Amino acid sequence: MNAEPVSHEEIHTRRFWVSGRVQGVGFRFFVERCAETLKIRGWVCNLSDGRVEVVASGSPDALIRLETALHSGPPGARVDQVVRESVPGAVGLDSGSFEIRHA
Repeated sequence: MNAEPVSHEEIHTRRFWVSGRVQGVGFRFFVERCAETLKIRGWVCNLSDGRVEVVASGSPDALIRLETALHSGPPGARVDQVVRESVPGAVGLDSGSFEIRHA
């Protein structure tokens, strides 16, 4: 009996730095909700320089959708810039979920 190969979508990891008015407006909670909806694992945290850092691992389509959401943010946010970087492997993604980290 020959079994059909199981199709697994390729997983990618990206790091994003979001700048603008992105702290004190619920941005991390917004990112967490988006990531959970898109089945992305990783984390988000505020940086001391006022930016928000996001490390996300998921399907290419999910990461594109997350990046699109990062450009708008929640009500009250003003996103000036989103910088994206590819990350080899799933660096620092020990859990299978998405979490808010505190610096």
